[in-house]
Amino acid sequence: MTTTRFISQADLAKLVAELLAAGTRVVGPAKAADGKADYRALGKPEELALGGALPRRSIKEFFLPATEVLVRWTRKKDDVALEEVPTRSTPTVIVGATPCDAAAVETVDKLMSWDYRDELWFGRREATTIVALACPGRDASCFCTAVGLAPDATRGSDVLLVPADGGYVVEVLTPKGESLLSKHAGRFGAPKGAEAAQKYREAARAKVSKNLQAAPDKIRGWLEGHFEDPFWNRIALRCHGCGACASVCPTCHCFDIVDESDGWEAGARRRNWDTCQTGRFTLHASGHNPRANQNVRFRQRLMHKFAIYPKRFGEVLCTGCGRCARACPGGMDLPELLGALAGLAAGGAPKVGGAP
Repeated sequence: MTTTRFISQADLAKLVAELLAAGTRVVGPAKAADGKADYRALGKPEELALGGALPRRSIKEFFLPATEVLVRWTRKKDDVALEEVPTRSTPTVIVGATPCDAAAVETVDKLMSWDYRDELWFGRREATTIVALACPGRDASCFCTAVGLAPDATRGSDVLLVPADGGYVVEVLTPKGESLLSKHAGRFGAPKGAEAAQKYREAARAKVSKNLQAAPDKIRGWLEGHFEDPFWNRIALRCHGCGACASVCPTCHCFDIVDESDGWEAGARRRNWDTCQTGRFTLHASGHNPRANQNVRFRQRLMHKFAIYPKRFGEVLCTGCGRCARACPGGMDLPELLGALAGLAAGGAPKVGGAP
Protein backbone atom coordinates (compact mmCIF):
# COMPACT_ATOMS: atom_id res chain seq x y z
CA MET A 1 0.00 0.00 0.00
CA THR A 2 1.32 3.45 -0.92
CA THR A 3 2.46 5.63 1.99
CA THR A 4 1.84 9.36 1.65
CA ARG A 5 3.78 12.20 3.27
CA PHE A 6 4.63 15.85 2.56
CA ILE A 7 8.01 17.52 2.15
CA SER A 8 8.59 21.25 1.89
CA GLN A 9 11.01 22.71 -0.61
CA ALA A 10 13.32 23.71 2.24
CA ASP A 11 13.29 20.21 3.71
CA LEU A 12 13.96 18.68 0.30
CA ALA A 13 17.12 20.81 0.04
CA LYS A 14 18.11 19.70 3.54
CA LEU A 15 17.47 16.07 2.58
CA VAL A 16 19.85 16.42 -0.37
CA ALA A 17 22.43 18.02 1.95
CA GLU A 18 22.12 15.13 4.41
CA LEU A 19 22.55 12.56 1.68
CA LEU A 20 25.65 14.30 0.34
CA ALA A 21 27.12 14.63 3.82
CA ALA A 22 26.64 10.88 4.33
CA GLY A 23 28.67 10.14 1.19
CA THR A 24 25.69 9.19 -0.97
CA ARG A 25 25.93 10.13 -4.61
CA VAL A 26 22.96 12.36 -5.42
CA VAL A 27 21.96 12.75 -9.07
CA GLY A 28 19.40 15.22 -10.29
CA PRO A 29 18.55 17.73 -13.02
CA ALA A 30 20.87 20.71 -13.00
CA LYS A 31 21.34 23.71 -15.27
CA ALA A 32 24.08 23.36 -17.86
CA ALA A 33 26.33 26.20 -19.01
CA ASP A 34 24.06 26.85 -22.00
CA GLY A 35 21.00 27.21 -19.78
CA LYS A 36 19.56 23.80 -20.60
CA ALA A 37 19.28 20.92 -18.14
CA ASP A 38 21.23 17.71 -17.65
CA TYR A 39 21.10 14.99 -15.05
CA ARG A 40 24.39 14.99 -13.16
CA ALA A 41 25.92 14.13 -9.82
CA LEU A 42 25.33 17.10 -7.52
CA GLY A 43 28.00 18.77 -5.41
CA LYS A 44 25.59 20.83 -3.31
CA PRO A 45 21.81 21.12 -2.87
CA GLU A 46 21.63 24.45 -4.71
CA GLU A 47 22.57 22.72 -7.97
CA LEU A 48 19.30 20.75 -8.04
CA ALA A 49 16.91 22.40 -10.51
CA LEU A 50 13.45 20.88 -10.20
CA GLY A 51 10.57 21.90 -12.42
CA GLY A 52 12.73 23.29 -15.21
CA ALA A 53 13.44 22.04 -18.70
CA LEU A 54 13.46 18.34 -19.49
CA PRO A 55 17.07 17.07 -19.16
CA ARG A 56 18.58 16.48 -22.58
CA ARG A 57 19.47 12.87 -21.84
CA SER A 58 17.73 10.39 -19.58
CA ILE A 59 18.91 8.70 -16.39
CA LYS A 60 19.82 5.61 -18.47
CA GLU A 61 23.51 6.53 -18.48
CA PHE A 62 23.68 6.10 -14.70
CA PHE A 63 22.82 2.43 -15.21
CA LEU A 64 24.31 1.83 -18.66
CA PRO A 65 27.19 4.29 -19.18
CA ALA A 66 28.04 5.43 -22.70
CA THR A 67 31.30 3.52 -22.29
CA GLU A 68 32.48 1.20 -19.55
CA VAL A 69 35.17 -1.38 -18.89
CA LEU A 70 34.01 -4.99 -18.58
CA VAL A 71 37.39 -6.57 -17.90
CA ARG A 72 41.03 -5.45 -17.94
CA TRP A 73 43.99 -7.53 -19.05
CA THR A 74 47.72 -7.35 -18.51
CA ARG A 75 50.29 -9.44 -20.36
CA LYS A 76 53.10 -10.89 -18.26
CA LYS A 77 55.67 -12.90 -20.20
CA ASP A 78 53.80 -15.99 -21.40
CA ASP A 79 50.66 -15.34 -19.36
CA VAL A 80 47.72 -12.93 -19.41
CA ALA A 81 46.23 -11.70 -16.15
CA LEU A 82 42.56 -10.71 -16.14
CA GLU A 83 41.06 -8.20 -13.72
CA GLU A 84 37.30 -8.17 -13.41
CA VAL A 85 35.58 -4.88 -12.63
CA PRO A 86 33.48 -4.50 -9.45
CA THR A 87 29.79 -5.23 -9.90
CA ARG A 88 28.71 -3.42 -6.74
CA SER A 89 28.01 0.26 -7.15
CA THR A 90 28.10 3.46 -5.12
CA PRO A 91 24.89 4.14 -3.15
CA THR A 92 22.96 6.65 -5.24
CA VAL A 93 19.72 8.60 -4.94
CA ILE A 94 18.30 10.13 -8.11
CA VAL A 95 16.12 13.10 -7.18
CA GLY A 96 13.75 14.64 -9.71
CA ALA A 97 13.74 11.97 -12.40
CA THR A 98 10.83 12.32 -14.79
CA PRO A 99 8.28 9.48 -14.60
CA CYS A 100 9.05 8.56 -18.23
CA ASP A 101 12.73 8.12 -17.35
CA ALA A 102 11.99 6.08 -14.23
CA ALA A 103 9.64 3.81 -16.16
CA ALA A 104 12.27 3.31 -18.86
CA VAL A 105 14.74 1.79 -16.42
CA GLU A 106 12.20 -0.81 -15.32
CA THR A 107 11.37 -1.52 -18.97
CA VAL A 108 15.00 -2.28 -19.81
CA ASP A 109 15.30 -4.48 -16.69
CA LYS A 110 13.51 -7.21 -18.63
CA LEU A 111 16.10 -7.29 -21.36
CA MET A 112 19.03 -7.14 -18.93
CA SER A 113 17.80 -10.29 -17.17
CA TRP A 114 16.44 -12.08 -20.23
CA ASP A 115 19.01 -14.73 -21.24
CA TYR A 116 21.78 -13.42 -19.00
CA ARG A 117 21.70 -11.28 -15.87
CA ASP A 118 23.80 -8.20 -16.54
CA GLU A 119 25.67 -7.82 -13.26
CA LEU A 120 26.84 -4.27 -13.92
CA TRP A 121 23.34 -3.05 -14.76
CA PHE A 122 21.75 -4.69 -11.74
CA GLY A 123 24.59 -3.70 -9.43
CA ARG A 124 23.74 -0.10 -10.19
CA ARG A 125 20.00 -0.74 -10.02
CA GLU A 126 20.27 -2.29 -6.56
CA ALA A 127 22.37 0.62 -5.29
CA THR A 128 20.04 3.31 -6.62
CA THR A 129 16.85 4.80 -5.21
CA ILE A 130 14.77 6.74 -7.73
CA VAL A 131 12.78 9.72 -6.48
CA ALA A 132 10.67 10.84 -9.43
CA LEU A 133 8.94 14.18 -9.88
CA ALA A 134 5.53 14.32 -11.54
CA CYS A 135 5.82 16.18 -14.83
CA PRO A 136 3.63 19.12 -15.89
CA GLY A 137 3.67 17.99 -19.55
CA ARG A 138 6.47 19.64 -21.49
CA ASP A 139 5.41 20.31 -25.06
CA ALA A 140 3.84 18.79 -28.19
CA SER A 141 6.56 16.12 -28.36
CA CYS A 142 5.44 14.41 -25.14
CA PHE A 143 3.18 11.38 -25.59
CA CYS A 144 3.56 9.21 -22.48
CA THR A 145 -0.21 8.73 -22.20
CA ALA A 146 -0.24 7.05 -25.63
CA VAL A 147 2.15 4.29 -24.46
CA GLY A 148 0.40 3.38 -21.22
CA LEU A 149 2.09 5.87 -18.89
CA ALA A 150 1.28 9.35 -17.62
CA PRO A 151 3.03 12.50 -16.37
CA ASP A 152 2.48 11.17 -12.83
CA ALA A 153 3.12 7.46 -13.52
CA THR A 154 4.75 5.57 -10.66
CA ARG A 155 6.31 2.72 -12.64
CA GLY A 156 10.01 2.32 -11.93
CA SER A 157 9.99 4.89 -9.12
CA ASP A 158 10.68 4.25 -5.45
CA VAL A 159 9.21 7.60 -4.43
CA LEU A 160 7.03 10.01 -6.42
CA LEU A 161 6.91 13.73 -5.65
CA VAL A 162 3.86 15.68 -6.81
CA PRO A 163 4.05 19.50 -6.62
CA ALA A 164 1.71 21.11 -4.12
CA ASP A 165 1.67 24.43 -2.28
CA GLY A 166 5.10 25.07 -0.76
CA GLY A 167 6.47 21.62 -1.48
CA TYR A 168 5.55 18.16 -2.65
CA VAL A 169 3.12 15.39 -1.81
CA VAL A 170 5.32 12.33 -1.32
CA GLU A 171 4.16 8.88 -2.43
CA VAL A 172 6.35 6.09 -1.06
CA LEU A 173 6.11 3.15 -3.44
CA THR A 174 8.76 0.53 -2.63
CA PRO A 175 10.89 -0.79 0.24
CA LYS A 176 13.75 1.38 -1.05
CA GLY A 177 11.49 4.39 -0.73
CA GLU A 178 10.45 3.37 2.78
CA SER A 179 14.10 3.03 3.74
CA LEU A 180 14.89 6.52 2.47
CA LEU A 181 12.04 8.02 4.49
CA SER A 182 12.87 6.10 7.66
CA LYS A 183 16.50 7.27 7.56
CA HIS A 184 15.44 10.91 7.09
CA ALA A 185 12.12 10.91 8.89
CA GLY A 186 12.59 14.44 10.20
CA ARG A 187 12.36 15.86 6.70
CA PHE A 188 8.91 14.43 5.96
CA GLY A 189 5.71 15.73 7.49
CA ALA A 190 2.13 14.57 7.76
CA PRO A 191 0.14 14.28 4.52
CA LYS A 192 -1.29 17.49 3.12
CA GLY A 193 -1.73 19.22 -0.22
CA ALA A 194 -3.69 16.35 -1.75
CA GLU A 195 -6.19 18.61 -3.54
CA ALA A 196 -3.51 20.78 -5.15
CA ALA A 197 -1.53 17.70 -6.17
CA GLN A 198 -4.60 16.13 -7.76
CA LYS A 199 -5.30 19.26 -9.80
CA TYR A 200 -1.68 19.28 -10.96
CA ARG A 201 -1.93 15.64 -12.05
CA GLU A 202 -5.20 16.10 -13.90
CA ALA A 203 -3.96 19.17 -15.75
CA ALA A 204 -0.76 17.41 -16.81
CA ARG A 205 -2.59 14.33 -18.07
CA ALA A 206 -5.06 16.45 -20.03
CA LYS A 207 -2.23 18.44 -21.63
CA VAL A 208 -0.21 15.42 -22.74
CA SER A 209 -3.15 13.31 -23.89
CA LYS A 210 -3.98 15.93 -26.54
CA ASN A 211 -0.66 15.31 -28.31
CA LEU A 212 -1.30 11.79 -29.54
CA GLN A 213 -4.19 9.35 -29.56
CA ALA A 214 -2.82 5.96 -30.62
CA ALA A 215 -3.23 2.38 -29.43
CA PRO A 216 0.14 0.56 -29.32
CA ASP A 217 -1.48 -2.84 -29.90
CA LYS A 218 -3.11 -1.63 -33.15
CA ILE A 219 0.15 -0.07 -34.30
CA ARG A 220 1.91 -3.35 -33.58
CA GLY A 221 -0.67 -5.21 -35.67
CA TRP A 222 -0.05 -2.93 -38.63
CA LEU A 223 3.74 -3.16 -38.30
CA GLU A 224 3.72 -6.95 -38.21
CA GLY A 225 1.67 -7.10 -41.40
CA HIS A 226 3.41 -4.37 -43.42
CA PHE A 227 7.12 -5.10 -43.36
CA GLU A 228 7.58 -4.07 -47.01
CA ASP A 229 5.04 -1.27 -47.09
CA PRO A 230 5.88 1.82 -49.28
CA PHE A 231 5.40 3.88 -46.10
CA TRP A 232 8.99 3.09 -45.08
CA ASN A 233 10.53 4.37 -48.30
CA ARG A 234 8.62 7.63 -48.01
CA ILE A 235 9.26 8.61 -44.41
CA ALA A 236 12.88 7.48 -44.11
CA LEU A 237 14.04 10.04 -46.67
CA ARG A 238 14.29 12.48 -43.76
CA CYS A 239 16.48 10.22 -41.60
CA HIS A 240 20.21 11.11 -41.54
CA GLY A 241 21.26 7.90 -39.78
CA CYS A 242 23.12 9.97 -37.18
CA GLY A 243 21.86 8.08 -34.13
CA ALA A 244 20.89 11.22 -32.20
CA CYS A 245 17.57 9.57 -31.35
CA ALA A 246 19.28 6.58 -29.71
CA SER A 247 21.71 8.77 -27.77
CA VAL A 248 18.89 10.60 -25.98
CA CYS A 249 16.40 7.73 -25.78
CA PRO A 250 15.81 6.34 -22.26
CA THR A 251 15.11 2.81 -23.54
CA CYS A 252 17.57 2.30 -26.42
CA HIS A 253 20.15 -0.16 -25.16
CA CYS A 254 22.18 -1.41 -28.14
CA PHE A 255 25.91 -1.63 -27.50
CA ASP A 256 29.11 -2.88 -29.04
CA ILE A 257 31.93 -4.67 -27.20
CA VAL A 258 35.50 -4.01 -28.29
CA ASP A 259 38.98 -4.92 -27.04
CA GLU A 260 41.15 -1.84 -26.82
CA SER A 261 44.86 -1.54 -26.11
CA ASP A 262 45.93 0.68 -23.21
CA GLY A 263 49.60 0.32 -24.05
CA TRP A 264 52.04 -2.42 -25.06
CA GLU A 265 51.25 -4.75 -22.19
CA ALA A 266 47.69 -3.92 -21.15
CA GLY A 267 44.21 -3.32 -22.43
CA ALA A 268 40.53 -3.53 -21.66
CA ARG A 269 37.33 -4.94 -23.03
CA ARG A 270 34.85 -2.10 -23.20
CA ARG A 271 31.12 -1.82 -23.79
CA ASN A 272 30.07 1.25 -25.78
CA TRP A 273 26.68 2.57 -26.82
CA ASP A 274 25.74 1.77 -30.38
CA THR A 275 22.66 2.25 -32.54
CA CYS A 276 20.82 0.37 -35.26
CA GLN A 277 20.55 3.63 -37.21
CA THR A 278 24.13 3.72 -38.45
CA GLY A 279 25.21 2.00 -41.65
CA ARG A 280 27.89 -0.18 -40.03
CA PHE A 281 25.72 -1.56 -37.23
CA THR A 282 24.80 -4.69 -39.21
CA LEU A 283 27.76 -4.71 -41.61
CA HIS A 284 29.19 -8.24 -41.89
CA ALA A 285 32.88 -9.04 -42.20
CA SER A 286 32.08 -10.35 -45.69
CA GLY A 287 30.91 -6.91 -46.73
CA HIS A 288 27.24 -7.89 -46.82
CA ASN A 289 24.85 -5.62 -44.95
CA PRO A 290 21.28 -6.90 -44.40
CA ARG A 291 20.19 -3.32 -43.64
CA ALA A 292 21.98 -1.55 -46.45
CA ASN A 293 19.85 1.59 -46.64
CA GLN A 294 18.30 4.04 -44.22
CA ASN A 295 14.75 2.98 -45.06
CA VAL A 296 15.20 -0.45 -43.52
CA ARG A 297 17.29 0.89 -40.65
CA PHE A 298 14.58 3.32 -39.62
CA ARG A 299 11.99 0.59 -40.05
CA GLN A 300 14.02 -1.51 -37.62
CA ARG A 301 13.86 1.24 -35.00
CA LEU A 302 10.07 1.42 -35.05
CA MET A 303 9.66 -2.34 -35.41
CA HIS A 304 11.90 -3.00 -32.42
CA LYS A 305 10.13 -0.53 -30.17
CA PHE A 306 6.53 -1.22 -31.13
CA ALA A 307 6.47 -4.82 -32.40
CA ILE A 308 9.57 -6.91 -31.61
CA TYR A 309 10.06 -5.87 -27.98
CA PRO A 310 6.33 -6.08 -27.16
CA LYS A 311 6.19 -9.58 -28.64
CA ARG A 312 9.04 -10.78 -26.43
CA PHE A 313 8.51 -8.78 -23.25
CA GLY A 314 4.88 -7.67 -23.31
CA GLU A 315 5.39 -3.90 -23.44
CA VAL A 316 6.51 -1.22 -25.86
CA LEU A 317 10.13 -0.07 -25.77
CA CYS A 318 9.15 3.59 -25.51
CA THR A 319 7.99 5.82 -22.68
CA GLY A 320 6.83 8.79 -24.74
CA CYS A 321 9.44 11.29 -23.52
CA GLY A 322 9.71 12.87 -27.00
CA ARG A 323 13.48 13.42 -26.82
CA CYS A 324 14.03 11.74 -30.18
CA ALA A 325 11.72 14.22 -31.89
CA ARG A 326 13.44 17.18 -30.23
CA ALA A 327 16.95 15.95 -31.06
CA CYS A 328 16.42 14.80 -34.66
CA PRO A 329 18.07 17.12 -37.22
CA GLY A 330 15.91 15.63 -39.97
CA GLY A 331 12.56 16.23 -38.34
CA MET A 332 11.67 12.58 -37.68
CA ASP A 333 8.86 13.42 -35.29
CA LEU A 334 7.88 10.19 -33.52
CA PRO A 335 4.45 11.39 -32.28
CA GLU A 336 3.64 12.40 -35.87
CA LEU A 337 4.84 9.04 -37.21
CA LEU A 338 2.92 7.06 -34.63
CA GLY A 339 -0.18 9.08 -35.45
CA ALA A 340 0.33 8.18 -39.11
CA LEU A 341 0.72 4.50 -38.24
CA ALA A 342 -2.43 4.64 -36.12
CA GLY A 343 -4.25 6.09 -39.14
CA LEU A 344 -2.93 3.35 -41.39
CA ALA A 345 -3.95 0.74 -38.84
CA ALA A 346 -7.47 2.20 -38.96
CA GLY A 347 -7.54 1.83 -42.74
CA GLY A 348 -6.68 5.40 -43.68
CA ALA A 349 -3.90 6.89 -45.78
CA PRO A 350 -2.65 9.84 -43.71
CA LYS A 351 -0.02 12.32 -44.77
CA VAL A 352 3.32 12.51 -43.01
CA GLY A 353 5.35 15.68 -43.10
CA GLY A 354 3.26 17.00 -45.96
CA ALA A 355 3.96 14.01 -48.20
CA PRO A 356 1.15 11.68 -49.32
